[in-house]
Amino acid sequence: MAIVVDIDVMLARRKMAVGELAERVGITPANLAVLKNGRAKAVRLSTLDALCEALDCQPGDLLRWEADDRVDATVPDQPR
Repeated sequence: MAIVVDIDVMLARRKMAVGELAERVGITPANLAVLKNGRAKAVRLSTLDALCEALDCQPGDLLRWEADDRVDATVPDQPR
């Protein structure tokens, strides 16, 4: 997945436990773990909003894009 979730970084900066964040955001610790570990396929904007409010941060502090190492065979002359 090219989108990397940095919730762990913000939790460490805020010295906050996962359970406390889940409670503040209003989601289960299990669902927060799915998001935190990069296994989520989507995130609701309302959840992202609640995460940003609870962690006093911007969405870009929680999510970043990294290029995949995969090469798309359908794109001609793509660097390998």
